[in-house]
Amino acid sequence: MVTWILLIILGFFLLIKGADFLVDGASNIAKKFHIPEIIIGLTIVSIGTSMPELFVSITSAINGHSDMAIGNIVGSNIANLFLILGVSSIIRAIKFKRETRLIEIPLCLVFSIIFIVLCNLGQDISRIDAGILLALLVLFILYTIVMAKKGEEFDKDDDDSEENGKDETGKSTTIRDILFLVLGIILLKIGGDLTVDNAVNVARNFNLSEKLISVTILAVGTSLPELVTSVSAAIKGKSDIAIGNILGSNIFNMLLIIGASAMIRPIIFNTSYNIDFIFIIVGTILLSLFPVIPPKNKMTRWNGIIYVYVYLGYMVSLFVK
Repeated sequence: MVTWILLIILGFFLLIKGADFLVDGASNIAKKFHIPEIIIGLTIVSIGTSMPELFVSITSAINGHSDMAIGNIVGSNIANLFLILGVSSIIRAIKFKRETRLIEIPLCLVFSIIFIVLCNLGQDISRIDAGILLALLVLFILYTIVMAKKGEEFDKDDDDSEENGKDETGKSTTIRDILFLVLGIILLKIGGDLTVDNAVNVARNFNLSEKLISVTILAVGTSLPELVTSVSAAIKGKSDIAIGNILGSNIFNMLLIIGASAMIRPIIFNTSYNIDFIFIIVGTILLSLFPVIPPKNKMTRWNGIIYVYVYLGYMVSLFVK
């Protein structure tokens, strides 16, 4: 037990350092190539922080643990929305750019609804369903490529004199930033594995069910990279990476991870997850309303506090059933 706890602590350390490297490297690359930070957050950062979910869900699917494969994703998406985004906005209010409030948040909501529908058709995720999810992933990636070229122009009406126009290339080199990016992803992967594997060992000592483990310990554990990355980005005032990481991670979790897992081996869907899906839909709808609720175009600390309380309520409900 002591060894497991020490390894969990080591995992936390690696996750924190990996998040720092990832955010710094991604931000610098975005500035150098004039790519909007929201696009970097939606793609490179979100894929990197979704690595633990990818490996856990694919391994679970291959081994026939459907509850763990899908529960990990459902629980992670709920944790991303309510816990991580909530904590990030409590630390520092998150600003929404025009592109985020008009496109990315609605896209995340649409993908969530499609994902839920596919899960409930036949009560499994077949290879055909997986093909649909992966096809949507391709369309999403094509969208990010287009926005990488036009995003700055799209958002120019929202840009103040903050950091736009500043070229902070200085001593930083592209190679160093890429190395930071790769090193950050590697540390996140190792840290996530150490934390999750040993947290699950501790949880199983208390005879928790596979579903309960997957939507709590496993989900929070695999979401730790998103947590430390978004919090780190929020502290540094990089709202685009903070929000982009969460939206991108949730989209990749549903389309890439479940799509790839079900393509390898179809996943049986437990209809009890429909209750958890309600939290995902409600959380995403609330997120889409924050830009129009005063103060507009931002997620305030009070919004974050509400999100965290909702997440705590969700966790309590899992244990009192």
